[in-house]
This record gives sequence, C-alpha cells and structure tokens, in this order.
Amino acid sequence: MADDRSVTLPDLGAPVVDTHAHLDMLDDPAGALERAALAGRGLVVTVADVTEEPETTFDGLAGWVASAKERLEAAPGAPRPPATRIVVGCHPHNASAFDAAAEARLRELARDPRVGAIGEAGLDFHYDHSPRDDQRRVFRAQLDIARELDLPVVVHLREAHEEGLATLAEAGLPPAGCVIHCFTGDATLAGRFVDLGCHISFAGPTTFKKAEEIREAAAAIPLERILVETDCPFLAPVPYRGRTNEPAWVTLTAAVIAESKGVADAEFASVSTRNAEALFGAAGRGAAR
Repeated sequence: MADDRSVTLPDLGAPVVDTHAHLDMLDDPAGALERAALAGRGLVVTVADVTEEPETTFDGLAGWVASAKERLEAAPGAPRPPATRIVVGCHPHNASAFDAAAEARLRELARDPRVGAIGEAGLDFHYDHSPRDDQRRVFRAQLDIARELDLPVVVHLREAHEEGLATLAEAGLPPAGCVIHCFTGDATLAGRFVDLGCHISFAGPTTFKKAEEIREAAAAIPLERILVETDCPFLAPVPYRGRTNEPAWVTLTAAVIAESKGVADAEFASVSTRNAEALFGAAGRGAAR
C-alpha cells in the first residue's frame, strides 16, 4: 500500500489505462482501485499466475471492486471504480511448475469473461528461476493457448529479447495481439517488435533519469502501438521511485511519453486508452465493474 504522503499527478485531460498491475500483491487492492478512480483511470488490468494462487484475484476481484465502490460512494459526485480485466498465465520464473494440471487450470480460468489476455508469458534469462528449456516450453504453450482461445498474449522478456523475438516470429503472434510488457530496450529493438505486429508497453523506468534510451524508443514507434502500465507494486515512476507503486500513478509515465513524442497529453491518453481497450476488451468479454 502506498504511504500517506500525498502524490501530485498530472492532469492529462483524458483517462489513461494501467495495462499491467499486480493488485493481489498490494496490501489494500480496494484502496488502490479507489485512488485509481479518483485519478481518472478508466480501466485497470491485473495479472494472476496460475502456478501461484490465482484464486486470490479471481475470487477477490469482485470484492475489491465492491469495496472501492462503497468508499467512493461516501463522497457525492465521486467516480465509479475503474473497469477491471485479468491477464492469466505463467510467469517464466514459474515455468518449471507448469505441468499438465497447471495447463488445464489455465485453460479453465482463461474462459472467465473477465480475462482479457494470456500471460505474462515469456523468457527471463536474468534470474533463471526456472531452467531455460522449461521457460521455452511454457512460452510456446501459452502462445498456443492464446491462439486457441483468441486472446492476446502479454510477454515478459528480460535479457532474452533476441530469443523472444525469434520465438514470436517463428511461432506467429496470436491473431488477437501481443504486448511486450515493461519495455526497457532501445528504439531499434522496439521497432523490430512493432514490425512483427506487437504493441509495446512502457512502465515506470521510462521516467528514470538515465532512461533516455527507453524514451527514445517510445518517441520512435507509432502512437497506435503504445501502451502504459505500472507493473505495480514494482517500479514506481519518478518522483516516487522506491515507493510502492499503484495504478493511479500510471499518469506519470504517460506524461513523460507524451512529452517524448511531442504530442498533447490528452491525445496520448486517448489513443493509448483505445489501444488498451481494443486489446483487452475482446468482443463478447465484458470488463468487470
């Protein structure tokens, strides 16, 4: 949970979406949704890992939203809680635990109407918490599941971008789309993912003082391919780096990207929101309130 110090957020003039949060890791998910509503977030996408305790999110989300709504209703004229979507899958850290039972559970959970994508799938060669062959196997399995269920896939790549790019090129993107989450590479790498058909999602590191390379990547790719996220509770943006991150703070990253691209804040917020809604709000699948 965020501490009690006030946070001043820029007014973008339009709502913006947090496309990647871990609400289940926050001390007070309902409070985070309440503050997200007050900050103008129209949609929050939260991640659940099928090898951990996905029930925390799937069983708890309705209660978090209801509690946020109750708190907001105490103030006349307050907004409704943001809509919510779930991304469900297996993080590469947990690939060694992704067995036949976990795959069956993923297929079951992914049919929940609140689910907007599969993930976060991918490769993490920085920590190697799971053997690389397991990571490769599970990455491809989730690409297949996303394709089968007509859902986009959210991809985590760390020190594995070249292999991740090759895997996506060989296997083919799910027709519903692909998001490279928390992008921290340069403009050339971003362009290669965009040329393949991916969306690029930028998080708090985009705002860090020494992250000029990331900002150049955001400036170089088409606005129609950009998303923003918090990856909360991690990676809080400047000037709150080091604090517990939360969905309300995605505005800080959005404002930096808009400046880098030389576009109006409201234009960036509106287009990135349309991008997010098109990806995570697939036809026939309603966002929860």
